[in-house]
Formats: sequence, structure tokens, C-alpha cells
Amino acid sequence: MQTATAFQVIDGRLQGARQITSPNANQRPDNTEIQLIVIHNISLPPAQFGGGYIEQFFQNQLDWSVHPYFKTIEGMQVSAHLLILRTGEVLQFVNFNQRAWHAGRSSYLAKQECNDYSIGIELEGSDDTDFEEIQYQVLTDVVLQLQRAYPKTIDHIAGHSDIAAKRKTDPGPHFHWNRFRQLLKQKKQANQAE
Repeated sequence: MQTATAFQVIDGRLQGARQITSPNANQRPDNTEIQLIVIHNISLPPAQFGGGYIEQFFQNQLDWSVHPYFKTIEGMQVSAHLLILRTGEVLQFVNFNQRAWHAGRSSYLAKQECNDYSIGIELEGSDDTDFEEIQYQVLTDVVLQLQRAYPKTIDHIAGHSDIAAKRKTDPGPHFHWNRFRQLLKQKKQANQAE
């Protein structure tokens, strides 16, 4: 299990994460500060875990013929900055200094186009499956490091469903926001006590 000290943000990269480059990214608009963390869920095929399909999808290398569902997303170009697998492993696809293509048409506090100013974190999961405890632990550790590196995100964490309510439902009802926020609070307090 990775610990908080295993993660550190240096030059837009999360040290402690496995680095896999996605082509589905571009430059953020000039003079844009990172102000928001967006939490998603993803599974390919839906509600099935493992298999490496998410990594292939984010790299535009998914074989669309492997599963009937893949035909419905054929040609889509999507990425996130980070993916937290059900094992707790963290993969980084896009440097935080770049814009990942995770939010789509979106708005947060009346500010449009969340991709421009947010960091997208995908949890391997689905709307109808509980997340693993290790995912909450690792997500908390990662978010603490991101908030250290990008202090404007401290009070700004949203679900995909919060910023694109008419289109998206993730991270879904099985993501326990209270559990996550409590862990975040506890770990912040523990860090301050050190």
C-alpha cells in the first residue's frame, strides 16, 4: 500500500504514480490556474474491472472489436490526469500542467469548461459498485498532495455529476463523499500534528 509520503507533485508529475502518456491532452489556456479537482468513475466494459482496457482507451489503443460495448465508444478521445485502480495503484496519463479531456461540457460555480482549470481523477469503478477501501485511502493521499501543489483546489472538489449534471452520474451513489471528506480531514490533521 502506498502512503502519503510515497506521493509528491514535481513539475506537474505525481511521483509515486506509474506514468503512461495519453495523446488526449493539450495546453491549458494562458494564465489559467488549477482551481478544481474532479472525481469520476470508469470501468471498461461497464462494471467489469481489470484487463487494462481503461489504459488502452486513454491511449487511443483500445481494440473496438473486443467487446460489444466498445463499439459504442469507438473513436472517442478521452483522458484523465490520474486513474486509481481498484488495487490502489495510481496511473498518470496527463501532466497536471496540461489540460486532460475528462470533463466535457461542464460548469463549476458558473465558470464554464472545467477541463481548462481542473485536474481529473478517475476511480476504477461504476455507479452500482462499492469502491475499495484502498481507493479511498490513496485518493485522500493524492488529493492532499495536489492541494499542497495547487492551493486553490483546497475547497474545490466536485464529482463529474456536479459539473455536468444533465450528462453524467459519476462518481455515483456508491462513492461515499462523507467517508472521503472525513479521511481527508483526519489526514490533514495528522499531517499538521507531525
